[in-house]
Amino acid sequence: MMVLRSIVCISVLMLSTSFVAHPLRLSLCEIEYTQKKQSLSINLKLFLTDVNEALVFDPYSEELAFCQPNESSKANQMLMDYVNRFFYVKANGKTLDLKIKRKRLSGEGDNTALWVYFEFRQPNPLTSLEIKNAVFTDLFFDQNNIVYVHVNGESKSMMLNKKTAVHQLKF
Repeated sequence: MMVLRSIVCISVLMLSTSFVAHPLRLSLCEIEYTQKKQSLSINLKLFLTDVNEALVFDPYSEELAFCQPNESSKANQMLMDYVNRFFYVKANGKTLDLKIKRKRLSGEGDNTALWVYFEFRQPNPLTSLEIKNAVFTDLFFDQNNIVYVHVNGESKSMMLNKKTAVHQLKF
């Protein structure tokens, strides 16, 4: 009887761990300003499955082939059309015109991330930032977007989502 009970417990445990947990819905944004260099950089880390879901409605699509030799000629435009609807940064009250400087892939499988880099010349001292990051909140109710801001060696972090999509900082 004890052996049978152990076999049942082991079977139930194995069966319960074989179910895939709901994925963590997350993006990452890093904003860095250095007065000495007069530059402001923005790095967005977006999971590729989420990007494909948002753009072509198939998380595992290879249609756009970001950062691959066969990347679609419409990939960047589609990405920026989407990003510009849900993301912006205002520096000293002025909205930055987002243009991709470069992008790359990292990770593998469902953990593959698309990194998108933007850079701006910021000759005037940074006095304020307004950040909106609502990427993928149109798709996933539980989407969270972590934003790290580094200004002249000081760092702040925030979590933005569907309810709280915009945050303002004063320096």
